[in-house]
Amino acid sequence: MKRRKLICNFIWSIGGCAVGVNPVESSSYNSNNSTSNHLKFAVADAVGMENLQRDYGAFRTTLEQVLGIPIEFFPVENRTAAAPALQLGQVNIVLAGPSEYVIFHSRAKAIPIISIQRHNYYPIILVRADSKIKSLAQLKGKTIGMGKIGSTSGHLAPTKMLMDAGLDPYNDVKMIMLGNQGIQALKKGEVDAWTIAWDTYKILLESEGLSEKDFSIIAQGELLPSDVFVMNNQLAPSFIENVRSRMLENHDKLLDSLLLTTVNQSYQGSRFVPANDADYNIIREVYKKIGQGHFL
Repeated sequence: MKRRKLICNFIWSIGGCAVGVNPVESSSYNSNNSTSNHLKFAVADAVGMENLQRDYGAFRTTLEQVLGIPIEFFPVENRTAAAPALQLGQVNIVLAGPSEYVIFHSRAKAIPIISIQRHNYYPIILVRADSKIKSLAQLKGKTIGMGKIGSTSGHLAPTKMLMDAGLDPYNDVKMIMLGNQGIQALKKGEVDAWTIAWDTYKILLESEGLSEKDFSIIAQGELLPSDVFVMNNQLAPSFIENVRSRMLENHDKLLDSLLLTTVNQSYQGSRFVPANDADYNIIREVYKKIGQGHFL
């Protein structure tokens, strides 16, 4: 029951201008939105102002230059806190993971504008190289280190993988949320398996001084849709389209600014593409598979 609450609690928690750049037309703001001369920007999984400043300060500055409009950070308390903020018009642009996006779209009618396409964004489940576990079925009765609650690649998608393999993730295994610390927990034998996205796994191996020879991948999931920038639907369609166009036109500059910080290295080799809501139906299917589809 406690592990079932991990997913339930995640969902219930929804409850100056740059010089030389012509700003997007201020007349295209919706008059119902309190923002008239600046935009507020949030990142779904960057909790608190300190994390925003550290990990997205350079990106915010570049986005200001691209749009020609001052941009303020809007800190959030958890992964889904931007949903009510979007509903109330308190935040204008949010960078969201796939799992958060489908909630923002359902609950706040958020409009997807740009996806950050990642080519190796699929979940994997690993064990130690010397482990006798060779299949997901053999994880019954074992402890699995996962990412953060609500993480698409580190929690929701792997949970579906376990269910597809015939396991009850709430009774047959013990799930522990460890984030990126799971790689060391697995190495030390503190957990029997660990889940993460493939591209992030490669980055962590290098940063932790570990080798692929230390681990064995026993399962790989489907390619997942990528993180997406969404906008408040209270803004005028012409304004939203202008923002989308400018971000696409300045793809390289914006992506380079994201890659200046360690936390965003999984975006290496990515590109900005127009967002397509239908691409996220796979995430909606995950929610249905784990019995939470009615929340959407």
